[in-house]
Parts: sequence; C-alpha cells; structure tokens
Amino acid sequence: MPTPRVEINLSKIKSNLRALLDIYGKKSISICAVTKVVCGNVDIARVLVKGGIKIIADSRLNNIKKMHHAGVRSKFMLLGPPKVSEIDSIVRYAHISLNTELSVIEKLSASALVQGVEHQVILMIEYGDLREGVLPENIELLVTNVLPLKGIKLVGIGTNLGCFSGIQVDQKKMDLLSNKALEIEKKFGIQLQLISGGNSANYNWFSSSKEIGKINNLRLGESIFLGRETENNKRIPTLFIDAFTLVAEVTELKSKPSLPYGKKGGNAFGKLVILKDVGIIKRAILAIGQQDVHFSGLSPKGEIKILGGSSDHLLIDPKQSKLTVGSEVRFNLNYSALLSLMTSPYVHKTIIPIK
Repeated sequence: MPTPRVEINLSKIKSNLRALLDIYGKKSISICAVTKVVCGNVDIARVLVKGGIKIIADSRLNNIKKMHHAGVRSKFMLLGPPKVSEIDSIVRYAHISLNTELSVIEKLSASALVQGVEHQVILMIEYGDLREGVLPENIELLVTNVLPLKGIKLVGIGTNLGCFSGIQVDQKKMDLLSNKALEIEKKFGIQLQLISGGNSANYNWFSSSKEIGKINNLRLGESIFLGRETENNKRIPTLFIDAFTLVAEVTELKSKPSLPYGKKGGNAFGKLVILKDVGIIKRAILAIGQQDVHFSGLSPKGEIKILGGSSDHLLIDPKQSKLTVGSEVRFNLNYSALLSLMTSPYVHKTIIPIK
C-alpha cells in the first residue's frame, strides 16, 4: 500500500458516533457532526448521516460543496463567521450559518431573496474564550435587527469555548447561555430551535451537570473521530481513540552519533535543536515531514522515540524494534496531527470499510 497514509477505520467512527448519540441523547441534546478535521471526507460523511446525524457542520465552504456534490444527504451548517466574498455560495450550499455581524446577515438576506430560499442563522454569543461572538449585552439589539430580515430565519443562539483561549466550559457559562435563550424567547415571542452550547470541550460539564437548562445541541468533531474530550484530552469511556492511524515508511536506517557535530545554528525552521549525547545510536528516517503533519501530535505504536525532523523527514530512534529499510511505522494521532494529515495532499487516505 502507498505511504505515507492515514488509515481510516469507519467501523470505529460509527461506534463512537453511536455511543455519543446515546450519551447526549439521554439529556435530549442533539449533535451536529463537525467534519472540518477530516476535510469533509465523503466516505466519513456518509457514515455520519447513516448513523443518525441530521446536520453536518464545517468551517470550510469547499468541504460543504464537496459533500453536497457527492450526494451526501444532510443539512449543512457553516461554522462562521461567514466571508462576505462567499455570500452567494453560502446561501446556495449551507442551510445554516453561525453569525455575529449584522452587515453579513443583511447580505445573506439579500442573496437568499435572489435565490428564492430561506437561510437559517444561529447568533453566537461571547462568553470568555474571545473567538467569535457578540457580547451578551448586545445580543438583543442584534436579534431586533435580524428578525425582520426577509429570507432569514433565526433558529438559535450558541457559544464557543475551549478553542482559542482554552476557557473551560462550566455550569455558570452554560446557565448564562440558557438564561439568555429564555430572555430572548420571552422578549420577542419566538421559539429558538437550537441552543448550541459548544463542542467536544463540553463533555465534562455534561457529565457532571444535573441541570442542562435549555442547552439542546453540541457541535462535535474530536469526540467522534478521536474518542476524546478536549479540555483534558482524556478518552471518553468506551470510545475508540485509534479510528485514524498514520503509517510512514522507513527510507534510511543507519547507526550514527546521537549528538550533531560542527558549528551550530538554527535549523530549517529557525529553531535551535538540543540533543543529548548518548553515544552511537540507530537512526531511522521516515518519509513524512512537517509539511504533512505536526510531529507533536504523533504517538508511536511501539517502542520507538521521535527525535524530530524537517519538512520531508521524520527522524526516529527505533530502539529495539526490528525495522529495516521499507518497514512501516504506525502512529496514533491527536487532533492537530489528524488535521494536518487530512489536509496534506501528499498523504494517502485509505478507507477501512465497515465489516
């Protein structure tokens, strides 16, 4: 098989999805499956829809287009904020978008009227992570201006935590969002369909909370694909953490000094590499580099040690493993590694079908 490659186990993804739908469904929380980390992979998207997902969410419109043209039958949500330069395509391909700017929503309205469709919006509220979101004290003014817009339907509010600043999800913040939904519904006489409380970082709050209020939706990616919650990067019980595996090939295997020699400066990325002198060791080169994957997100399957690498090379100490030139080395992945690998055009994506 070609290398480097990511082996994608659809059975494990299906199992994780089934477990998460059951976990969150017990408190009537629906799931939007976020496909941005897998670049809108069509085979994966079909497993998600067949497994019960009604809304697929992605931050890249090109991924949504790809799934749409491949015949994936789902509602699509664009994780915002939307680009003004893509307004017409957003209305055409995305049923829902997350929004914070009135001027953008007005443009969505104008495009929806031209296209003869209704575009749904969720208004995002800022609760501390300082990524996207309207300040809480300004949300009602935004609602006032959005409700009269033709071609636009306000279907919910949401927030995002744990992404940019690592601000954790807690009961206080979820109560604030839930109470804000109640206030909006009462003041404007409307019923919000989706109160979207966040992402895979919400697992610990959900597990410990006795009262979820009006929160009825989460946008999950990492939990589905890697079986983890994002606050502490811990495995969610019963979920698979190895649905994706990187396989890279050995292209050189030699005994060399462990300590570089000669006048030293920064490496190809401007960093000063510090290594310990432990004598002569075996060093293997794998045919994959930082152009393809974040090395820090790799966990070897076996007793080998990652030494570092360059744009096209990953250097390892094979320890006692019986590697030869041409051998394959396998790695588990974290979110950053999976994202970079799925984005790289130089890494083959190999589907392991559902048995």
